[in-house]
Amino acid sequence: MRNGGQPAIAGLARLAGIGTGSAWTLVKELFGWRRFANRRERAGCLGLAPTPYASGTSEVEQGISKAGNKRVRWLMVELAWSWLRFQPASELSKWFNQRFGGAGKRSRRIGIVALARRLAIVIWRYLEHGEIPAGAKLKLVAAAEL
Repeated sequence: MRNGGQPAIAGLARLAGIGTGSAWTLVKELFGWRRFANRRERAGCLGLAPTPYASGTSEVEQGISKAGNKRVRWLMVELAWSWLRFQPASELSKWFNQRFGGAGKRSRRIGIVALARRLAIVIWRYLEHGEIPAGAKLKLVAAAEL
C-alpha cells in the first residue's frame, strides 16, 4: 500500500459502519504490513482461527485460538456489532440473523465472533480486489471530497 495506506483507509471508511479510526487501525496493524495467501492466514493473525484437538479417537473443538493481535481482534468484534446495525441488508447480516438472531445471549456472543471472522475476510477482499461486500452500502461522498 503506497502513500502510507491513505487510499486504503479512505476506501475502507466509505463502508457504512466503519469509521476512519477503525479503518486506520485495520490498515496499519493488519492489512497494511502483511500479505495473506488465504482466509485461514487472516483468521490466524487475528486470533479468530479454530483450535481443534485430536488425540487417538477423541476429537474436540476448543474454540478460537486468541493467539493473534488482541487490539485488532477486539476491533473486529466491535465492527461486527456495528456492521449489524449499519448494514442490515448485507449478506453477512442476513447470515447472522438467520443463524443466531433468535438464539439466546450466549449464542449471539459466539455468533458475533464468527461474524467478525467473516467480516475480516470480506474487508480483505474489499481492500485487495475492490469487491464490495454483497448487499453492503457505501457512505455518501460529499462534493468537496471529490
